[in-house]
Amino acid sequence: MGASGVSVERLMRELGAEISSERRERMMTRGGASEYRDPELYARVEAIFRRVLESRDHDALLLPELLDDADEYTLQLRLRYASHRKVIGPLLLFVKRRVLLPLNRWLYEYSLENFRRQQRVNRLLFACIEELAIENAALRRDLDARTPDRPA
Repeated sequence: MGASGVSVERLMRELGAEISSERRERMMTRGGASEYRDPELYARVEAIFRRVLESRDHDALLLPELLDDADEYTLQLRLRYASHRKVIGPLLLFVKRRVLLPLNRWLYEYSLENFRRQQRVNRLLFACIEELAIENAALRRDLDARTPDRPA
Protein backbone atom coordinates (compact mmCIF):
# COMPACT_ATOMS: atom_id res chain seq x y z
CA MET A 1 0.00 0.00 0.00
CA GLY A 2 1.24 3.45 -0.86
CA ALA A 3 0.83 6.60 1.22
CA SER A 4 -2.59 7.25 -0.31
CA GLY A 5 -3.86 3.77 0.54
CA VAL A 6 -3.95 2.52 -3.09
CA SER A 7 -2.67 -0.96 -3.75
CA VAL A 8 -0.58 -0.89 -6.93
CA GLU A 9 -0.83 -4.65 -7.26
CA ARG A 10 -4.64 -4.56 -7.07
CA LEU A 11 -4.80 -1.64 -9.47
CA MET A 12 -2.59 -3.48 -11.99
CA ARG A 13 -4.79 -6.59 -11.74
CA GLU A 14 -7.92 -4.52 -12.34
CA LEU A 15 -6.31 -2.71 -15.26
CA GLY A 16 -5.16 -6.02 -16.76
CA ALA A 17 -8.66 -7.48 -16.38
CA GLU A 18 -10.19 -4.43 -18.07
CA ILE A 19 -7.73 -4.62 -20.98
CA SER A 20 -8.40 -8.33 -21.36
CA SER A 21 -12.14 -7.74 -21.35
CA GLU A 22 -11.84 -5.04 -24.02
CA ARG A 23 -9.66 -7.34 -26.13
CA ARG A 24 -12.27 -10.11 -25.82
CA GLU A 25 -15.04 -7.72 -26.87
CA ARG A 26 -13.01 -6.55 -29.89
CA MET A 27 -12.42 -10.13 -30.93
CA MET A 28 -16.11 -10.94 -30.60
CA THR A 29 -17.13 -7.96 -32.76
CA ARG A 30 -14.64 -9.07 -35.43
CA GLY A 31 -16.10 -12.56 -35.55
CA GLY A 32 -13.81 -14.32 -33.07
CA ALA A 33 -14.56 -17.79 -31.72
CA SER A 34 -18.07 -17.95 -30.30
CA GLU A 35 -16.70 -19.83 -27.27
CA TYR A 36 -15.13 -16.56 -26.14
CA ARG A 37 -18.57 -15.34 -25.11
CA ASP A 38 -17.77 -17.17 -21.89
CA PRO A 39 -15.36 -14.80 -20.06
CA GLU A 40 -13.97 -17.62 -17.89
CA LEU A 41 -13.10 -19.77 -20.92
CA TYR A 42 -11.50 -16.76 -22.62
CA ALA A 43 -9.46 -16.06 -19.48
CA ARG A 44 -8.20 -19.66 -19.42
CA VAL A 45 -7.16 -19.56 -23.07
CA GLU A 46 -5.46 -16.20 -22.55
CA ALA A 47 -3.63 -17.59 -19.51
CA ILE A 48 -2.27 -20.49 -21.58
CA PHE A 49 -0.97 -18.12 -24.24
CA ARG A 50 0.53 -15.78 -21.65
CA ARG A 51 2.27 -18.67 -19.94
CA VAL A 52 3.77 -19.72 -23.28
CA LEU A 53 4.83 -16.20 -24.21
CA GLU A 54 6.31 -15.24 -20.86
CA SER A 55 7.72 -18.31 -19.17
CA ARG A 56 8.94 -20.79 -21.76
CA ASP A 57 12.34 -21.23 -23.32
CA HIS A 58 11.30 -21.47 -26.95
CA ASP A 59 14.54 -23.23 -27.83
CA ALA A 60 13.80 -26.13 -25.44
CA LEU A 61 10.73 -27.72 -26.98
CA LEU A 62 9.85 -31.36 -27.56
CA LEU A 63 8.30 -31.09 -31.04
CA PRO A 64 11.47 -29.82 -32.77
CA GLU A 65 13.40 -32.61 -31.03
CA LEU A 66 11.02 -35.19 -32.46
CA LEU A 67 11.38 -33.91 -36.01
CA ASP A 68 13.96 -35.81 -38.01
CA ASP A 69 15.82 -32.86 -39.45
CA ALA A 70 15.98 -29.40 -37.91
CA ASP A 71 16.70 -27.91 -41.34
CA GLU A 72 13.21 -28.91 -42.47
CA TYR A 73 11.46 -26.45 -40.13
CA THR A 74 14.23 -23.90 -39.44
CA LEU A 75 14.31 -20.93 -41.76
CA GLN A 76 17.70 -20.33 -43.31
CA LEU A 77 18.59 -16.70 -42.74
CA ARG A 78 22.02 -16.56 -44.33
CA LEU A 79 22.48 -15.98 -48.01
CA ARG A 80 24.79 -18.63 -49.44
CA TYR A 81 26.25 -18.78 -52.90
CA ALA A 82 27.65 -21.98 -54.32
CA SER A 83 28.32 -23.49 -57.68
CA HIS A 84 28.75 -27.07 -58.80
CA ARG A 85 30.63 -25.99 -61.94
CA LYS A 86 34.37 -26.57 -61.67
CA VAL A 87 35.63 -24.24 -64.40
CA ILE A 88 33.16 -21.37 -64.62
CA GLY A 89 31.94 -21.68 -61.00
CA PRO A 90 34.39 -19.20 -59.44
CA LEU A 91 33.50 -16.60 -62.09
CA LEU A 92 29.76 -17.09 -61.49
CA LEU A 93 30.27 -16.76 -57.72
CA PHE A 94 32.25 -13.56 -58.25
CA VAL A 95 29.43 -12.08 -60.37
CA LYS A 96 26.79 -13.15 -57.85
CA ARG A 97 28.68 -11.68 -54.87
CA ARG A 98 29.98 -8.47 -56.49
CA VAL A 99 27.14 -7.58 -58.86
CA LEU A 100 23.89 -9.34 -57.98
CA LEU A 101 24.15 -9.16 -54.18
CA PRO A 102 24.60 -5.36 -54.03
CA LEU A 103 21.74 -4.91 -56.50
CA ASN A 104 19.42 -7.09 -54.43
CA ARG A 105 20.62 -6.23 -50.91
CA TRP A 106 17.49 -4.20 -50.07
CA LEU A 107 15.27 -7.16 -50.97
CA TYR A 108 17.43 -9.54 -48.98
CA GLU A 109 17.39 -7.30 -45.89
CA TYR A 110 13.62 -6.82 -46.14
CA SER A 111 13.10 -10.57 -46.51
CA LEU A 112 15.54 -11.34 -43.71
CA GLU A 113 13.48 -9.36 -41.19
CA ASN A 114 10.32 -11.15 -42.32
CA PHE A 115 12.08 -14.50 -41.99
CA ARG A 116 13.09 -13.63 -38.43
CA ARG A 117 9.51 -12.74 -37.56
CA GLN A 118 8.29 -15.98 -39.11
CA GLN A 119 10.88 -17.96 -37.14
CA ARG A 120 9.62 -16.37 -33.91
CA VAL A 121 6.00 -17.16 -34.80
CA ASN A 122 6.98 -20.77 -35.57
CA ARG A 123 8.66 -21.14 -32.18
CA LEU A 124 5.68 -19.63 -30.39
CA LEU A 125 3.31 -21.96 -32.20
CA PHE A 126 5.46 -24.95 -31.27
CA ALA A 127 5.42 -23.76 -27.65
CA CYS A 128 1.63 -23.33 -27.70
CA ILE A 129 1.14 -26.79 -29.18
CA GLU A 130 3.41 -28.26 -26.53
CA GLU A 131 1.62 -26.44 -23.71
CA LEU A 132 -1.74 -27.71 -24.94
CA ALA A 133 -0.35 -31.24 -25.33
CA ILE A 134 0.97 -31.11 -21.75
CA GLU A 135 -2.40 -29.95 -20.44
CA ASN A 136 -4.22 -32.58 -22.49
CA ALA A 137 -1.92 -35.34 -21.22
CA ALA A 138 -2.38 -34.17 -17.62
CA LEU A 139 -6.15 -34.09 -18.02
CA ARG A 140 -6.10 -37.55 -19.59
CA ARG A 141 -3.94 -38.85 -16.72
CA ASP A 142 -6.33 -37.38 -14.15
CA LEU A 143 -9.35 -38.79 -15.97
CA ASP A 144 -7.75 -42.24 -16.17
CA ALA A 145 -6.93 -42.09 -12.46
CA ARG A 146 -10.57 -41.36 -11.63
CA THR A 147 -11.92 -44.17 -13.81
CA PRO A 148 -9.61 -47.18 -13.25
CA ASP A 149 -11.92 -49.65 -15.04
CA ARG A 150 -11.73 -47.72 -18.29
CA PRO A 151 -9.72 -49.47 -21.05
CA ALA A 152 -6.74 -47.59 -22.41
